[in-house]
Amino acid sequence: MKPQTRIDIDHDLLKRIGAIADRESIEAYVVGGYVRDLLMGREVKDIDIVVIGRGVEFARTVARELNRTNLVVFEKFGTSALQLENCKLEFVGARKESYHKDSRKPIVEGGSLEDDLARRDFTVNALAAGINASRWGVLVDAFGGVADLDRGILRTPLDPKATFDDDPLRIMRAMRFAAQLGFQVESGVLEAAREMRERLAIVSQERITDEFVKLLSSPKPSIGLTLMESTWVMKIVFPEVAALGGVEQRDEYHHKDVFFHSLQVLDNVCDATDDLWLRMAALLHDIAKPRTKSFKPGIGWTFHGHEEIGARMIKPIFQRMKFPLDQLPRVEKLVRLHLRPMALVDEAVTDSAVRRLLFESGEEVDDLMLLCRADITSKNPKLVTHVRANYDRVVEKMKEVEERDKIRSWQPPLRGDEIMSICSLTPGPMVGRLKQAITDAILDGIISNDHASALAYLLQIKDEILRRDIHN
Repeated sequence: MKPQTRIDIDHDLLKRIGAIADRESIEAYVVGGYVRDLLMGREVKDIDIVVIGRGVEFARTVARELNRTNLVVFEKFGTSALQLENCKLEFVGARKESYHKDSRKPIVEGGSLEDDLARRDFTVNALAAGINASRWGVLVDAFGGVADLDRGILRTPLDPKATFDDDPLRIMRAMRFAAQLGFQVESGVLEAAREMRERLAIVSQERITDEFVKLLSSPKPSIGLTLMESTWVMKIVFPEVAALGGVEQRDEYHHKDVFFHSLQVLDNVCDATDDLWLRMAALLHDIAKPRTKSFKPGIGWTFHGHEEIGARMIKPIFQRMKFPLDQLPRVEKLVRLHLRPMALVDEAVTDSAVRRLLFESGEEVDDLMLLCRADITSKNPKLVTHVRANYDRVVEKMKEVEERDKIRSWQPPLRGDEIMSICSLTPGPMVGRLKQAITDAILDGIISNDHASALAYLLQIKDEILRRDIHN
């Protein structure tokens, strides 16, 4: 008889759940990502429990024992979830699943532990370990998941076409796990992803977006995004990003087409921050280049206005992808302004131009400069050194102006209600025009950024602007 392999599970909560299972005469296992991450030495968070029998009843028993009233039950699918302070517990009875062609809702029936592991997405997630006292830590590896972990390979327990046909979202999960774990995806799995990509149409946008966001949050998103592109999955999920492929750029400034350039910028940003929406801005900063591409003899490919057109593309993208709209203004701003700092490298650039960039970028100015530095992807070392030095000069100029004028923490010196009172106005466009005139005067260095100067300037200009409005 082959000796049993045990893994070292040192987890008080699992010991308690195992003791409950023993008392109730229930066979129970911890499965999936918990076992995978434990074997990889990664931080273990959420816990999935499979029981041989009725998982919902066992989950209710555990919740009572833990004095919890927040158990969420999905009776139809035989699953339950319990959110604790430090982790999420999920329970399921071992089961078989089958699917209708046009639906992601499974037809569920009871099954063995091996049946349950076979329905999982990849062999590295089809691992289980006993939590009953008699089988504590005993590893169940029916599909060679441990060997695949050692090799760094993503492979499906069953034929990949059947796996993806059952749940097409697993196509996205393959790309996501490749980026998260740094694993290779087996060639047959990639071929199945290419053939089955149209099946993603039956998956809700929310689930697809959740996987895409997890991919973008990984240590090196370019791994997964490149796989999405090579399997044509990107055309289904994110056609605007797919359109970047094959769009050439001027050789002296860029060494990749816009797709691979954007991935390099994204990876550069990822080296510096976990900020998801700054990462999104990096991915989308050149999103309008395919729409603005033009060839100029003696110059090469140009993309005039791509930053403004790109910023206008962000809202429809956010709406379709169901990204959180509270992050929309920030990403729009970073895309719109990503070329502006380079325009400030000339010694002759006025303080006014620097003030305007500080004003328009606001609290995002540091993120903007991080994005600009990440945008340096040339293979020419001299050019890279030159551009980095230019950005250092821009930052110094910004510091000088900010220390003097405090534009970054801008607050209008005159409120709208003050302007209305002084000028005997009711709410309307004229209040905004007067307010903008004061703002422009501060940014142009005509007046200081303080209440007294703003008030004096308003009294000086109001009659002329009001008279002009009447005549217009």
